[in-house]
Amino acid sequence: MGPEILFIVLAALVVLLVVSTVRIVPQARAYNIERFGRYQRTLQPGLNFIIPFVDRVNTKYDLREQVFSSRPQPVITEDNLVVNIDTVLYYQITDPRAAAYEVANYLQAIDQLTVTTLRNVIGGMDLERTLTSREEINTRLRSVLDEATGKWGIRANRVEIKAIDPPPSIKEAMEKQMRAERDKRAVILHAEGERQSRILTAEGARQQAILEAQGDQQARILRADGEAQAVERVFRAVHQNDADPKLLAYKYLETLPHLANGEGNTFWVIPGELTSAIQNVTKAFSGEAGGSASGPPSEGDGRRADGELEDTGTPELTSGDDGARVAAEQAAESAAAAVANARQAAEAAAAGGSVPEQGRTGE
Repeated sequence: MGPEILFIVLAALVVLLVVSTVRIVPQARAYNIERFGRYQRTLQPGLNFIIPFVDRVNTKYDLREQVFSSRPQPVITEDNLVVNIDTVLYYQITDPRAAAYEVANYLQAIDQLTVTTLRNVIGGMDLERTLTSREEINTRLRSVLDEATGKWGIRANRVEIKAIDPPPSIKEAMEKQMRAERDKRAVILHAEGERQSRILTAEGARQQAILEAQGDQQARILRADGEAQAVERVFRAVHQNDADPKLLAYKYLETLPHLANGEGNTFWVIPGELTSAIQNVTKAFSGEAGGSASGPPSEGDGRRADGELEDTGTPELTSGDDGARVAAEQAAESAAAAVANARQAAEAAAAGGSVPEQGRTGE
């Protein structure tokens, strides 16, 4: 029994010795080994051997990039406003020996260094610039931390400002300012929209007026050209066909009654050519019919003994409304009677009959 127990004890001691000698380091890890309290070496990932009871593992470090979020720190800006700034640090241990022996607590050291750097940087900025210059603050923080943590075996990859919290009163003022700016932009945009709308409406009205004027111009030109061509054709037809003056006098008399048809005609001047035109028409149709009508002239027919119309002169109308209207009506009736007599004489001459008696205006 004694040798067996001794063998078991020796085997246990050998196993314990082997276990104490072997150290397996995971990937992206580093172990600092001290021998009799003095730094000996750093174990790399994999299988490593140490001397039991002589070497011991002092510190274990993770070599991957890590994140450290600091607590909000009060910082005074240039315009004497206190803001709370929360930062996030992305760092990585590059030298486990320096991280263990160059600084007692590297996280606390980094936190305090970040706070002092922030106070130096933001102390030269006002609130507006602080809120809009995060990239500049991040760059300056990274530069300072990278220079200070290099000898600690730590590399500061990135430094980001997570939050900047101004005082509640400043927040309320900023919100009011933002609302005022947005209202201002809304009013400006609305005014710009109305301005563009009015401009477009005016442009449309202008184009419409121009097109309507051009259309009216073209229409008037076409109407004038049509009237000119009509007059030219009538003139050419009259001259080419050599119209008889008797026909022209007849047309002249036929148009005279229409001059007194207007509602506002209170003053009408009878042309002096009226009696001569009536005489020419009467002579013409009397001659074509084979002579004047038989019988002595009556007192009211307006003819002389030789069968011609007596030139009683052109009746002059006064400016009075009643006298002018009566004179105009009498002149229109005389002209209409003369035209009717001329038309009857023409029809009688065409039929080969006798010419009816002229000058009876009362029929």
